[in-house]
Amino acid sequence: MKRIALTLAAITLAIPAFAADITGEWKRTDGKSRIRMAPCGGAICGTISWLRDSNSPAAHVGQRVFFDLKPSEGGWAGSAFNPEDGKTYDGKVTLSGAAMTTSGCVLGGLICKSVNWTRAN
Repeated sequence: MKRIALTLAAITLAIPAFAADITGEWKRTDGKSRIRMAPCGGAICGTISWLRDSNSPAAHVGQRVFFDLKPSEGGWAGSAFNPEDGKTYDGKVTLSGAAMTTSGCVLGGLICKSVNWTRAN
């Protein structure tokens, strides 16, 4: 009986990890860009797949902006590259249903900027 209870507990705890899948195409809620989250090595990476930029949209398409994302407490953690300033930040990704929030932080998470996304596919 104890073994069954432990097995059920393990399955129950594992279900959220399987349900929360960040892979796929995501569009920024302000409509400025899209990224594709996909496996890369043993992690998840995010690459710009479309950009609404009147100056040179093709300049950043294909550029990896999230890399080394691995499961972490409440989401995924890794690195986030900002093509606008050329800097890499501590990155975090969280999911809530069909909505995704990405954050880039400095100073150990004291200062963060977040962007909201919705599934495009």
